[in-house]
Amino acid sequence: MESAQVVLITGASTGFGRLIAETLARKKYRVFATMRGVQAKNAKAAQELREMAEKESLWIRPLELDVTDEGSVERAVGAAIDQAGRIDVLVNNAGYAVMGLVESVTTEQVQRIMDTNFFGVVRMNRVVLPHMRKQKSGLLMHISSGAGRVVLPSMGVYCATKYAMEAMAEAYHYELAAQGIDSLLVEPGAYPTPIFNNIERGSDTDREETYGEVRTITGRVSAALASAKGNPQQIADAVLQIIETPAGQRKLRYRVSASASGLGVDEINAVSEQVQQQMLQGFGFTEIVKFKSSSETNSTAAG
Repeated sequence: MESAQVVLITGASTGFGRLIAETLARKKYRVFATMRGVQAKNAKAAQELREMAEKESLWIRPLELDVTDEGSVERAVGAAIDQAGRIDVLVNNAGYAVMGLVESVTTEQVQRIMDTNFFGVVRMNRVVLPHMRKQKSGLLMHISSGAGRVVLPSMGVYCATKYAMEAMAEAYHYELAAQGIDSLLVEPGAYPTPIFNNIERGSDTDREETYGEVRTITGRVSAALASAKGNPQQIADAVLQIIETPAGQRKLRYRVSASASGLGVDEINAVSEQVQQQMLQGFGFTEIVKFKSSSETNSTAAG
């Protein structure tokens, strides 16, 4: 058990985060399932994980973490390092959605969702990366969305948060590769998870009065999401497979969807990869951003 990789997951009280935590723990990973309100709103979820760990002899620890609070992030990562000695994988999963025509979403609402979905990831990566650099290995996994590659009317603000995360995760992918650290994205389709029960609505609905039939889009999208099919365990299984893929052999983006069509996201990713490679070649960066194994980074440091 001491040799098992250490995984820290944000937003692990329900949904994808909870499934990922349970799946990895059952595969003998050491898992920190982080969430807000371990002693309050999520006390039940935390207790269920503790009981599961005891019953099944699993290494899984609920841990208090609010990605919008710098101090909370630092304390949680510090506690994980103190208990396990390292963090091999960070799964940036915490997030929520806002629905409504873009103009109906107030500035305050936009700032709040960006603080969780984007700046929360910025905080987590910045605190975890020094530990990964020290051990000369690691994986930053970002749970994005198909909505991080295509825009769905009435979910424009949510899409914007995922687009921002996609750009940052891709930049990390190039910038960290030579240090033996992977950065990648998982792009789930629509699955029936509790996130749909917690969608926030744009609060300035008076702004929608001139939009005519466009106003109906929000309700239609909401109904479509509520009827989403597929087993969300597919995401947890994909995460496990990605983690178990050798470092340096992982793709930048993984699209996981219950829909056979995938809404064109695979096609967008393929074109994007081609254009990005042309850009890297054009600037002469291709060799600089190649992934190096831990042995290669060690020899480079020694030289």
